[in-house]
Amino acid sequence: QVQLVESGGGLVQPGGSRRLSCAASKFTSDYYVIGWFRQAPGKEREGVSCISSVDDMTYYADSVKGRFTIARDNAKNTVYLQMNSLKREYPAVYYCALGALPVCATGWDQAPFDSWGQGTQVTVSS
Repeated sequence: QVQLVESGGGLVQPGGSRRLSCAASKFTSDYYVIGWFRQAPGKEREGVSCISSVDDMTYYADSVKGRFTIARDNAKNTVYLQMNSLKREYPAVYYCALGALPVCATGWDQAPFDSWGQGTQVTVSS
């Protein structure tokens, strides 16, 4: 079982930036997708962004497109989510998850994800 650990959450002012990290204990296959999800209290979980191990294919939700960037560091088994121009929103817990289907396109967040991290909370507030 792959263990995922998120970090980097915290309090950030509107318009500010934050970088989240998702460190994997190992990857058992060269073909996988890492997704970032977020969930605010009382709201449904939302797929934010993903990156595939195949050609580093990426995808972003419309709500974050142009502001968030996902990238991976293979040497460190880590995927990052750089969040810029953060908006004042409900506090949300950001989760990263590992899926075996290396597809990052429309509907990616509906695919099965086998391993999940514990989450890291991001609060955008002044």
